[in-house]
Amino acid sequence: MAKNILICDDAAFMRMMIKDILTKNGYNIAGEAENGAKAVEKYNETKPDLVLMDITMPEMDGIQALKKIKEADPNACIIMCSAMGQQAMVIEAIQSGAKDFIVKPFQAERVLEAVKKVVG
Repeated sequence: MAKNILICDDAAFMRMMIKDILTKNGYNIAGEAENGAKAVEKYNETKPDLVLMDITMPEMDGIQALKKIKEADPNACIIMCSAMGQQAMVIEAIQSGAKDFIVKPFQAERVLEAVKKVVG
């Protein structure tokens, strides 16, 4: 059964890139969100198997969204995406319950490796 994945990034081209990598490898896209507030909303609507969440987003950042989602669903699987130089935020994300993180710019193999590790 294909896994449903929610993609959260404020950059449309990043969402498109991730969506492309995942769909080519048999994953379903449950939805997309352009900020943390929308990510929480979409998560509650779609109940995806996995969320790929950017850290730096407007309205609500990825770490706040991660905490809100984990509050509502302690079993939520979330992989954080960050630009280089955001180590402190990555550490906070992992401590808050993120399963893994991917560094931008994305490499398809790394995205797939992280996704497979978390949801198979």
